[in-house]
Amino acid sequence: MTSETENTYGTWHRNSTGEVAMADIHTPYWQHFIEVLPEKDLTDRTVLDFGCNRGGFLRLLYDTRPFRQGLGLDIASQSIAEAKKAAGDRPLSYHVDSDPARMGIEFDLAFSYEVIYLLPNLGEHARQIGASLHKGGIYYAVTGCHTESPLWNRRKEVIAASSNTPVQSYSADDYINAFAENGFAVTLRKFGFCGFVPPPVNRKFHPGIMDALTYNDNEKILFRFEKL
Repeated sequence: MTSETENTYGTWHRNSTGEVAMADIHTPYWQHFIEVLPEKDLTDRTVLDFGCNRGGFLRLLYDTRPFRQGLGLDIASQSIAEAKKAAGDRPLSYHVDSDPARMGIEFDLAFSYEVIYLLPNLGEHARQIGASLHKGGIYYAVTGCHTESPLWNRRKEVIAASSNTPVQSYSADDYINAFAENGFAVTLRKFGFCGFVPPPVNRKFHPGIMDALTYNDNEKILFRFEKL
């Protein structure tokens, strides 16, 4: 993950159909993510989406709360190509890369949704995010993939079977410490999703209905990392 061409792949999902389906699955959770943000007016903000895949979160964010400029990064080259096609006339750009500090932009806000659990070095990621944010800039990161989640060992195997990226196994404290040790004030909350969604199709990931509801309400964590 040191250049635009190293350690990349076509899609995160081994099945291209699954890659396309992820956006539909994630959309209601992205909407909730946006709704709970304390920043309501983003018109003068420059925004980063780390691990943007096909670009759906940035498009939704811009259409909901327009911002000045948005940039998405991912190491999935085919997904980035699709994100560029779908950007339309929004002020969005997308790049195949893993280091936002190489973009030459100081961001006001950064986001990631179910990405950081895949990263092999959380400390390096925290340093790179820190180098790309203004002082006082905020990085919001959501993940339910942590060792405090009761079904994590089961879910880790399901994710690994469909992913082109090795899956790590971090505790909530691992995420907290990586950023606290690299110049961030850390706060967090339950993700707290309580909207309507279809019943889970993949019963390997969510063996029961209550597993799915509990996961997205109580087990997912929304981290707020503020650069000091």
